[in-house]
Amino acid sequence: MSTEVLEARATSLRAVWPAILGLSVVFLVEMLDNSVLNVALPTIARELHATASDLQWVTSGYSLLFGGLMIAFGAIADRYGTRRVMLIGLTLFALASLAVLAVRTPAGLIAVRAAIGVAAAMTAPGTMALCFRLFDAENLLMRATGFISTVGLVGLAVGPTVGGLIIQVLPWQTLLVLNVPVVVLATLCIRFGIPADDPAHRNRTPLDLPGALLGTATIILALWTASLAVEDGLLAAVPWLLGAVAAGVGFVVRARRTAHPIIDFALLKRPLVGAGLAYQAALGLGMAVLAYSVSLQLQLVWGWSPAQAALGNLPQVITMIAVGPLVEGFVKKAGAHRAGIVGAAAVVAGLLLYGLLGRYGYLAIAAALVLTAAGMRVVMVIATVTVMRGLPADQTSTGAALNDTGQEVFSSIGLAVTGTIVASALSGSLADLDATAAHGFENAVTTATLVLTAVCVILAGWAARRSAAHSLADHGSR
Repeated sequence: MSTEVLEARATSLRAVWPAILGLSVVFLVEMLDNSVLNVALPTIARELHATASDLQWVTSGYSLLFGGLMIAFGAIADRYGTRRVMLIGLTLFALASLAVLAVRTPAGLIAVRAAIGVAAAMTAPGTMALCFRLFDAENLLMRATGFISTVGLVGLAVGPTVGGLIIQVLPWQTLLVLNVPVVVLATLCIRFGIPADDPAHRNRTPLDLPGALLGTATIILALWTASLAVEDGLLAAVPWLLGAVAAGVGFVVRARRTAHPIIDFALLKRPLVGAGLAYQAALGLGMAVLAYSVSLQLQLVWGWSPAQAALGNLPQVITMIAVGPLVEGFVKKAGAHRAGIVGAAAVVAGLLLYGLLGRYGYLAIAAALVLTAAGMRVVMVIATVTVMRGLPADQTSTGAALNDTGQEVFSSIGLAVTGTIVASALSGSLADLDATAAHGFENAVTTATLVLTAVCVILAGWAARRSAAHSLADHGSR
C-alpha cells in the first residue's frame, strides 16, 4: 500500500491507531529519559563512586547529544528514509539501554547515556514527520499532534515520581532497562502501522557533511555554555560561548556558500516556518524561567518539602493534559492565527503574574502555572503544525528537528539567563537562605522573569506578524 493511499484513507486517528500509538511511545521515552534518571543520582554516586563532575556528565551527556544531533539526523532522514532512520534509532536505543547492566564505572554510564542521546536524536525528527505523513486534514493533524505531545508531556512530568517509586524496590539500572519493552512496542507499531519510505519523496540533494558538523558543534556548544552558566557562573562559560559563536558563524558561512546547505535559510523566510519557530523560541524561554524558579522558591524561600513542591507544580501538568483535547475545537473556531495570539497572550499574562505577584502567595503561582500551561498547550500545537505545513515534503524531518531544537536551545538560554541573574544577586549558597538572601532571590526571579517575558513578547509579536502575512496571502490567493 502506498503512502498516498494511506493518507487518503486516514480520516480519523482510530484508522491509524498503531502508528499514533508507536509515535506517542517514541516521544514518551524521549521525554522520560530527559528526567527519569535524575532521582537516582545519589544512589549512582554511592554505587559507582561518582564525583559531582561525573554526575553532571551523566545528566548532560544525553541532553547535549540529543539536542545537538537532531538537525543532522533530520537531514539524514530526509535523504535516506524517515521511517528507516527511526527504526535504526529505536534499535540503538534498546541496545544502549540494555548496556547499562554491564556498567561498573561512571565513565561506562556516561557512555551509555551518550549512546541513548544519539539514539533519541535519530528518532526525534521522525515523530512529527511521520505523523504528517498520515493525514491531509488539518484538524486531524492537530488532534494527532496534541495527543502525541500530551503523552510526552505526561512522561516528562511524572518521570521523576515514577523513577523514585521504582528505585525504592528495584536497582537504579531498572530505570533504563525499562526502556527496552517500551521501545519494542514502538518498533512494532511503526514497522506495521506506517508504510515504508517512498523513494520518490526523499531529498535527492547531497548531504552537506561539513555543514552538519558545524551545526552540531554550534548547538552542543551553546547547550553546554548554558549549562555551565547555570552551574558555575557566566565567566566559566565564556570560552565555550566563544566556541559556539565561532562554530555558528562557520555554519552560516558554509550554508551561504554551498549549493545544498543542511538548512536552507530561504525556508526560514517562509511566513509559516518563521512564525512557528518564533513561537517555539518564546515557549522555550517561558518554560525555562518557570522550571528553574518555581520549585526553588517553594522549597528554599517558603520551606516546602520536595514532595510538597512537586504537588505545587501539579496545576501546570493538569492544565496541559486537560487543555489538550480542547485545542482542536478552539483553533477551528478562532482560526490558527488568532488562536496563536490568544495562546501567546496567555503565556505572557502568566509570566507577568508570576513575576509580579508570585512572591506574595501560592494562589498567584498556581494561577500563573495554569495560564502559561494553557497558552503553551495551544501555541505548541499551532507552532508545530505551522512549521511542518510550511515545509517542502522532502524536508519535513529537517523541519521537525529544527522545530524541536529551537525550543530546546531557547529553553537552555532561558535557564542560563535566569540562573545568572539569580547567582549575581546572591553571595552565598542557594541551600541556606536567610531573610535577606530570600528577598534577594525573589527580586532576582522577578527581574529574570520580566526580562524573559519582554523577549517572549517580541518573539510572539513577530510570529503573529508572520502568521498574519501568510493569512493575508492565503486569503488573497483564493
